[in-house]
Amino acid sequence: MGMAAAESQFHVLAVDDSVIDRKLIERLLKTSSYQVTTVDSGSKALQFLGLHEEEGDPQTNPPQTPCVSPTNSHHQEVEVNLVITDYCMPGMTGYDLLKKIKESSSLRNIPVVIMSSENVPSRISRCLEEGAEEFFLKPVRLSDLNRLKPHIMKTKIKGQQNLEKLEEESEETQFPSPPTLLPLQEQQQLQQPPQSQPQPQQQEQQPPSNNKRKAMEEGLSPDRTRPRYNGIATLV
Repeated sequence: MGMAAAESQFHVLAVDDSVIDRKLIERLLKTSSYQVTTVDSGSKALQFLGLHEEEGDPQTNPPQTPCVSPTNSHHQEVEVNLVITDYCMPGMTGYDLLKKIKESSSLRNIPVVIMSSENVPSRISRCLEEGAEEFFLKPVRLSDLNRLKPHIMKTKIKGQQNLEKLEEESEETQFPSPPTLLPLQEQQQLQQPPQSQPQPQQQEQQPPSNNKRKAMEEGLSPDRTRPRYNGIATLV
C-alpha cells in the first residue's frame, strides 16, 4: 500500500494520436498507480509542459481543440515526472518531441519514453542517442511499465540534489561566511602601536681634573712642580 501511494504521486504525460492506443496506455498507467494526463499531439504536449510551439499557418494547419485528459484549466502547473510518446504522429513526431524536450533547459531532466509499432533498429538507436530512456514496441504491456519507476526515481533524486545545491549557493550569497576571528591576545598585539627600541645611553665622559690635565700637558707629575738642586741655593 505504501509503494502504491508513492507511485500515485508520480505524474505521467502520455502522447498518442491514436485514440485506442491512448486509452490503452492510460489504463495501464492507472493500473500501475500513476497519475495520467493524455494528449493527442506533440505540440499539445509541449503546451501542457509550458513550452508553446508555433502551430504554423492557420489556413494549412488550423488550431484544433486540445484533447487533454483529465480536464484541468491549470494543467500547466502540474509537475510531470515522465513523458511517454508514440513515435509516428502527424505534424510533430515522437522523435521531434523528444528533441524539443531535451533542448529545453527547464524540461531536459524529464525522462522520455518512445513507443512504436514498428521495430526499426536505426530508429530505436537514434531515439536512445537523443536521450530517450526506453523504446517500447506496441502493444505496450504492463511489464514494460514496471521499467518506468527507476527512471522517475533517478530524476527525482537528481532534481532534489540540484535544488539543495541551489539553496546552498543562495544562502552563501545572501549570508557570506564571517571573517576568521583571531585569539584575543593576537588582536591586542595587532591593535597596539609598535614600540620604539630604547637607544643605548652614551656614557658621559667626565673631563679630567685641572691638576691632572696640567700635569699631563707638562709631562710632569704633581709632586715635581718645583725644581730642586742638591746642595745649591738659588738666589733670587
